[in-house]
Amino acid sequence: MEQHVMDALWDGGPLSIRDVITRLGEKHAYTTIATVLGNLDRKELVVSEREGRAVKYAARCTREQHTARLMEVALDTSRDRATAILHFVDSIAPNDLKLLRDYLAQQDKLA
Repeated sequence: MEQHVMDALWDGGPLSIRDVITRLGEKHAYTTIATVLGNLDRKELVVSEREGRAVKYAARCTREQHTARLMEVALDTSRDRATAILHFVDSIAPNDLKLLRDYLAQQDKLA
C-alpha cells in the first residue's frame, strides 16, 4: 500500500488524502490512506503542509532517489558488499550496463 501511495505522490503530488484516494481508484478508506501517509511521514518519506482545511502531502525525494536509497539499504544488508555489487552488475540488462559504463567513463574524465 505504501508503494501505491508513494507512486500517487510522485505522479501527481502534492496531494490531499482525498486526492490520493481518487488516484488509487476510490477503493480505499480515508482512514487507511491517512494511516499510510502518517506512517510515510514518520519514515520521513513525505512532507505535509496545511493548505486551508486540507493537508497536502508530497514526496521528500524523487522516485529515482528513493530507488537508489533502497539499493543502498539492500547492499548494507549483505555481509560482502563487493560481491553483492558484482552480482547485481552481472544481472543487469545490456542497455543498463552501457549506461553504467558511460557514466563511469564520464566520472573518470572529471576526476
